[in-house]
Amino acid sequence: MTRSGGPAAPPTAPHRPDQLGAATRLTTGWQESSRAASLLRHTERYGPLPRRGSGRALIDAVGQAGLTGRGGAAFPTGTKLRSVASGRGTAVVVANGMESEPASEKDKALLARAPHLVLDGAVLAAGAVRADEVHLCLPRNREWLIAVIQDAVAERQRAGLDRVRIEIHDLPHHYVSSEESALVHWLNGGEAKPTATPPRPFERGVGQRPTLVDNVETLANIALIARFGPAWFRRAGLPDAPGTMLSTVSGAVTDPGVYEVEVGTPVGQVLAMSGARPDVDHVLIGGYFGSWHQIDQVASLPLAPAGLRAAGASPGAGVLLALPPDTCGLAETARVLTWLAGQGAGQCGPCAFGLPAIADDFTQIATGRLTGPALERLERRLGTVTGRGACRHPDGAVRFARSALTAFAADLKAHVSRRTCLAVRRSEARRPVLPIPRPLGMEVWQ
Repeated sequence: MTRSGGPAAPPTAPHRPDQLGAATRLTTGWQESSRAASLLRHTERYGPLPRRGSGRALIDAVGQAGLTGRGGAAFPTGTKLRSVASGRGTAVVVANGMESEPASEKDKALLARAPHLVLDGAVLAAGAVRADEVHLCLPRNREWLIAVIQDAVAERQRAGLDRVRIEIHDLPHHYVSSEESALVHWLNGGEAKPTATPPRPFERGVGQRPTLVDNVETLANIALIARFGPAWFRRAGLPDAPGTMLSTVSGAVTDPGVYEVEVGTPVGQVLAMSGARPDVDHVLIGGYFGSWHQIDQVASLPLAPAGLRAAGASPGAGVLLALPPDTCGLAETARVLTWLAGQGAGQCGPCAFGLPAIADDFTQIATGRLTGPALERLERRLGTVTGRGACRHPDGAVRFARSALTAFAADLKAHVSRRTCLAVRRSEARRPVLPIPRPLGMEVWQ
């Protein structure tokens, strides 16, 4: 496991796959400096950009490696590459660095420390799918990160490294703006809001051309597979979920940060290695579209899609947040649901009306100030909203809400009896745990 930050370590220059550790791949050299690796330092660590071979060879290698998307959906990357490559005409590559999940910092950390690894992957993917341009999408409110990527692209241009044009875009940072159809819609001149599908981006995306949309961590892994091969990639992780993943661990831990772990590392082990307090009882897995769980029920489960499925969980973007024992999980959930209700695109009933009503019911329960049968009303609304949205935003919020009702069932009894739990009274005296971004004018979608 490698964590961002920490004491300096001697510089390494792994030109061969055996010089990279099982779980120190994307984060190689992060301990050396808090600054972005230059093109020279990047090349010393990973070797030069592989010579351009056949696109089919790279697509096959990615498929054999078993790489899945690291943005949350875990879709097979080789399948996505093959679908775009089989389309008609010249393709487009979109690198998704939006990271709209407030509890995640992995994409920001990766871009800030290893921008050339991401850019390598985007350029290699472009060659594989016959694309002539790469669009890197970043949140508008991270000006410093945009500057880092601009400097990296300028370095590559001076070196004459890439045969494909790389464009950097700053998008409004709403929760739904990182959805792939929202990125395509914005790049086509519209608002950064999800659109109805089909067609999917791989069929008709940017400029109506076949479009590959991949998370920046996924693209960085493509760059590693191109250099070291699928067999090397599979040395880490599980047979059905190989490789490493970046996980953001926060909350009641002594060493919060972004960790690189082998896929399938037990949840409890990741928490322990980040210094989780021994009295922590609950953990949020997967972020605000994820789910709450009692730690004793998930500690032994692997941080991998199949391993967590039995518990009704998913790694999502790799978020683990340990809830301090003196914090009310229902109150924290109510805060996030209120924020999520304001983050919808307002394009359908579930977002415009359903989520605000759900957030209001949940807030009544969390505060113990109920108007009528709030719990029964909430349960009915959760069932009504599920599966009816134009995008996944309502479903994600419902999943998050339902998991809280189960994980904090003991406290729920007190709250619906109009008696708040002891934890909520303690929580009122200190700062909330789950991060909520500063408000962004909802009229800003372009």
